[in-house]
Formats: sequence, structure tokens, C-alpha cells
Amino acid sequence: MLVPIKWLKDYVDINIDINSFADAMTMSGSKVEAVEEMGREIEKVVVGKILKVERHPDADKLVVTQIDVGSETIQIVTGATNIKEGDYIPVAQNGSSLPGGVKIKKGKLRGIESNGMLCSAQELGIPLENLPEELLDGIFILEKEYPLGKDIKEVLGLNDAVIEFEITNNRPDCLSMIGIAREAAATLGEKLKYPEIIVAENNESLSDYVNIEVKNEELCPRYTARVVKNVKIQPSPGWMQDRLLKSGVRPINNIVDITNYVMLEMGQPMHAFDLEKLAGRKIIVRNAQEGEKITTLDEVERTLNESILVIADQDRAIGIAGIMGSSNSEIDENTKTLVFEGANFQPVNIRLSSKKLGLRTEASGRYEKGIDTELAETALERACNLVQLLGAGEVVGGKKDIYRIPKQNRHIKLDTDKARKFIGADISTEKMKEYLEALEFSVDSNFNVTVPTFRDDVEGEADVIEEITRIYGYENIPSKLMDTTFTQGGKTYKQKLIDKAKNILTAQGLYEVFTYSFVSPGVFNKINLKAENPMRNAIKLINPLGEEQSIMRTTLIPNIMEVIARNYNRKVETGHFFELSKVYLTEELPLCDLAEEREVLTVGMYGNIDFFDLKGIVENLMEDLNIKTYRILSSNHDSMHPGRTAELIINNKRIGWLGEAHPDMLDNYGVPVRAFVAELNFDEITNQSNPEIKYRSLPKYPSVSRDIAVVVDEDITAGQIEEIIRNKGGKTVEDVKLFDIYRGSQIEKGYKSMAYAITYRSDEKTLTEEEIAKVHNKILNSLANQVGASLRQ
Repeated sequence: MLVPIKWLKDYVDINIDINSFADAMTMSGSKVEAVEEMGREIEKVVVGKILKVERHPDADKLVVTQIDVGSETIQIVTGATNIKEGDYIPVAQNGSSLPGGVKIKKGKLRGIESNGMLCSAQELGIPLENLPEELLDGIFILEKEYPLGKDIKEVLGLNDAVIEFEITNNRPDCLSMIGIAREAAATLGEKLKYPEIIVAENNESLSDYVNIEVKNEELCPRYTARVVKNVKIQPSPGWMQDRLLKSGVRPINNIVDITNYVMLEMGQPMHAFDLEKLAGRKIIVRNAQEGEKITTLDEVERTLNESILVIADQDRAIGIAGIMGSSNSEIDENTKTLVFEGANFQPVNIRLSSKKLGLRTEASGRYEKGIDTELAETALERACNLVQLLGAGEVVGGKKDIYRIPKQNRHIKLDTDKARKFIGADISTEKMKEYLEALEFSVDSNFNVTVPTFRDDVEGEADVIEEITRIYGYENIPSKLMDTTFTQGGKTYKQKLIDKAKNILTAQGLYEVFTYSFVSPGVFNKINLKAENPMRNAIKLINPLGEEQSIMRTTLIPNIMEVIARNYNRKVETGHFFELSKVYLTEELPLCDLAEEREVLTVGMYGNIDFFDLKGIVENLMEDLNIKTYRILSSNHDSMHPGRTAELIINNKRIGWLGEAHPDMLDNYGVPVRAFVAELNFDEITNQSNPEIKYRSLPKYPSVSRDIAVVVDEDITAGQIEEIIRNKGGKTVEDVKLFDIYRGSQIEKGYKSMAYAITYRSDEKTLTEEEIAKVHNKILNSLANQVGASLRQ
């Protein structure tokens, strides 16, 4: 809500600077979104009167003006086309400043001296969206005569500030100047000043002018109305237009402006009907008929149904209750007699009707949050009071107030000792009473608190304590430790392991990514999953955002492939990514129990890399997580390139797989380069990791290294050979490293040569040549027997 400070000061004294006020209001619960200090940059801009306008002798599009600014007459050359002699206009004199850091100095235009500038609304920083059309272009022509030389900021109300407040849905009472003023008065310790409302009515009777009936009192608990005759439609006075403009409302005419003014001031939406346009001079509050049509003030024809409440006359609907009036009863320049409506409507119905019609207004936004029913009559009286202040008409005697079940105040007993303990501050009972009464709560000697009718959000003792606390000031509550036993907080082992894994991967040059958990059913075809693959058993959403996000993911492959495709298509030459997130698995569909939320690590890479780069990343992860007994063995996967895929096994458990992406899958994602992907079950990695790092002393006895080169079939993997070497070597084999693979003319086709360096060592003694040879020969024999390996000659 936009709150002009000069208007707010009508109701509460504010004796601190604007920024301090904004801070104080935020701390007491009225959050300030923005502060706009209008006219702060404007200096030496005054009211001037055009005495003479002459053509420039050397320029067809320029004129030379003589301007009276009170203390002197100055000459200004301008290209403005909307000015004439006698106009009062804003004049930026020599040495003046305008918004945006613009400095005005005297100079010459086509040889003629110019001692300033005539200003437009835009140059003065006046918002254009709510200005009348005639003031949008050209020089800003003042609507009347003002003292010459007077500061333009005073004339146009630019010596003001506007604060934008964020009003939460539970505080509709603050959607008004009075509501904000009430909060300000309580915050600053000042007294709230209500506007004086006096209505002088004639000796006629409203019942002689209009008949009013409410047929649905559940949806319209209160309906009040007054009649004004001898209406004079004209522009509103400048002070009212200024306040409306600063509040974001465009002035229209005095009657419409009064309804908007009361809505902003009191928080009660108002409406005015042209009485002469009401068939039968009747107002009936009823439900719309099925298929009934109405053309609203925005000139759109709308079809209604029976759930929508309307204001009708004898023959047709003349307004959608609480939302918008109809063009068939609007106020225009011919209006002579009108009916002011101040009503209260059921919030839920207004919200549902607004959504059905796709029509949201300032009025509906207030009604749907819940407006105090007691406010309707006060706002009605204020509207009539303003009619008289503006000389806009004559108020007919009497008013209609249909209010069968008046709203009752809520009563809450407050335990002051409990309140002090709850707040954590020693606030006296006198201060508590003072804070509550500043917010217009009533408090008796036994601290029975009567909640004002406009505070529906205060339902119990805790709410009353909160009101005391925020006015006392959260910043004034002393900080202290709780009177209890404290335990040290911290992350679980799994959380720490996840953090460690992320650090390991980022240290190897990978970027962490986050992707959506909801995916399209079509991703399974894109990653080549077979029809019988259990990963296709995905959980379907009941109310998805769309087909593209209609199931919960069972694998992260599509997500990482989307990341690879997006980066490649944006000309990123190399991409190394990982995501450590959840997948959602179930054994049966439809879902009968909670899904398994499995933590999965996925790596995706493309660029100048190969399979062994990805393998090295996985091996480094295993090493740093202190997982020793793992193997990487050749395997197959629907999404992966045949013969270029391996699986990770830890303690004989399949943890996941890694390898080169299948060309078909790459085509599906529009990636024409080789890419490498890994997907690992991180929950199992967590179970298999060893948090204990045992100290191992430096070896006392020397090691001996032996190299072997064996020729094996192409289908034999390095992992198989290494596993045989370690199994047969036992504790004597300290390390095994593959250092060469050879295929060529010296090796028979279909075979390959693999060279290993084997390190032997004993923790108990220095190994003899005979002991080493015995183990070495045992390894060679096992390689020959199990995989058909022969020593390369």
C-alpha cells in the first residue's frame, strides 16, 4: 500500500525523519518495502507566468518567452507548443536542479539568450501513469493562479514522501490510511486523530427515493446506503487529486474520487449508483441468475452464474458485489441524484467470484481479506461528509442500514505474568495496558481484553501477547540463554559425507548443478531404457504443472543429459558437472506406501576427455572416502555405449555404473560430441565408507617390484587381471599398477598385451628371491588357468 506522509500526518503527528519512521514501523510489524522522497533533487524551480510569446527570428520550431517569476522577468527560449500568454507554469531558473542530476544554466539557443527552462511533468519526476491526458505531453500547465516565485514543490506537493508498505493477508485493517496511522501512533507513542465527520442532511427521507432489499444476508451481512441529490459533477480539488495520485489512483471526477478517497482513508470500498438509471428505483442484493450477463465498467461483457452475488435493480444486474460496478448505472456528467453504497460481503465468495470472472480490483482485493462490518456505516458517513465539504451535492435525510446480526467483540483474558515470561522482558502491567489501548483494545482492571472488531486476526492470549511485544519492540527484548540443558548441534555423518563428496568433486574441476525432481514420461525413451526396465515405474503426480513435469524422477541421467545439451548448445566447449540429489523409487504402482528417496550421485562430462578421466574421478572419490575394497568391472547399460561401460562394485555390491553415453542417446539430446556419464547409489557409498582412518607406520622392510606383460583375449578386462593378481598374491602383494596396453603387429589379432608393475613387501621380514618367485609364479599360473594369459615374449 502506498502511503503519502503529508496525508498520514492528518491523523498522527510524525516528528522524526522519514527513514527513522520507516525503520520504526518495520520493527513494530508494518514492513516497509520502499521509501520515495519526492522532489528531493528539485531546487530553484518556481511558479512563473508567461507574459509574452514571440517567434524565434532564426528557428521555426522555437519561441522566445518572457516569464514573470515574482522577483524579476526572465527570458526563456523553448520548443514547447502547448503554452500561451497568461499560463502559469513551472520554471527552472539559472542554477536550478532537476531529478536525475540535471543542472539548468543560462545559455543561447540559435543566438538568443535563454535564462532557464520551462518544465514538463516528466522533467519534474511526476509519475505519468495517473495524470490527465492533457498533462502528459508538453509543459506542465498549472490549473490555477499561484503566487509567482513560489517553490514548485509546495505547489505540486512534491515536498512529500511516499512509503510503500507490505500488508499481510491477516491485516486488512492496515489497507487504509487510518489503519497505518493507528499503527504509527502506537509505534511512536502519539495519539490517533480521526477525521471529524459531520453530515448535515435535509428533511427529506431516503425511502422516498429508493427501495433497498438484501436477499442473501449470508453473503451480504451488512448493506448501508444514503442518497445525495443536486449532484454537481466536476473535477476534485487539487488536494484530493494529489493524495489520490500519490496513492496510485487516477482522479476521474469528484464523486468517483470521493469513493476512492474513502476506500484509501477508511479501508472500506464504496460505490455510487446514478439513481435515475436504476429501474424501479430499487437496489436488490441477490445471487445472479445462471447465464445472466453484465457489462462492467471496464466495458467487458461477463457471463455470471448463481454463485456470484450481484447488486441489481428491478430489471437487471447493475454491479458485481464487491468487485466492480456496471456501465448501466455509472456516474457521468449528467448525474443529478446518486446512491452511495457502503456494504460488507463474505470474503470467500468474493475471492471465488473474482477468480471465476478473471476480474480483480482494489475493492475485491480488500473484501476477500475480510473487512470489518462495523466500518460500513462510518465510511458511508465520511463519503457524505466529503460531498458537503466539496460542495458536490445535498444529502437526503435518513439512511438505510440492513444489519441483522451485528458483529460481536472477542474477549480474551490475559495473564500478565505469563505474558512477561513469554516475552522475556519485565514489562509493567501499566505499559501492557498502554500498548493495547494504543491499538484500540479495551482493557479492564482484571486484564480482560476486548478485541476491536477490525482485528479478526487476534484470536487468543498468544495473539494479545504478540501485540504487546511488537509495540514494546523486539529489539528491546534482552538476549539470554534458555534455562535448559544444551546439546551441541551438528550435521549427521551422512550430511558430512555429502559435503565431503561435493568438495572432492569440485576440487577435480566439476561444477555442481541442481535440476527439477519432476520430469516428463518421455525421458525414458530419450535415454534408451528398455520397456521392462524397472526405472520406468515412476510415480505420477495428481496435479502436475504439465506433461513435462508430470512424474517423479527415478534416475538422474535425463537431468544430467539436459545440462550437457544446454551447455553444449550455448557454445560451452567443455563441461564437467555433477548432481547429488534424490530419486524416488517404488516397488508397486499405484503408490501404496512412501516412496524410497534414494540419494544418487550423477556425473556428466564432455570435451577433451575419455573414459579414464571419468574412471579417475570415481577412483579418487573412493580413495578420499576411505573405501578400499572396490572394483570397476566391464558391464552394460541401456543408456551407455556397448563395450565402453563399467560398473562400480564395493564389497560385492553393485553401486552404480560409469561409461560413455550411447550415440543414440546423444542424438536424442542433440549432442554431437562424445559424453561420459556416471550414476552411483550414494546411500550405499555412505554405508560402505569407513570414517575411521587408521595409522600405519612406515614400512621397515624393503619392497621388490616385478613387471609382467601378459597377452590375453580382447574381452579380458584390466579389472579381472588385477583381481587375480591380488587374490593369489595375498598380503605379499602391496600394489598393482597397469602401465601399458599394446595392440599391434607383434600381437595376434583379437588379443592385447597388458603390462603390470607388481610391488611385493612383507611387514614381518625382508623377502628372499625364492619367496618372491614362489608368489610370482603362482600369480602367472593363475592368470594362465583363469583367463588364458601367456607371458609376452
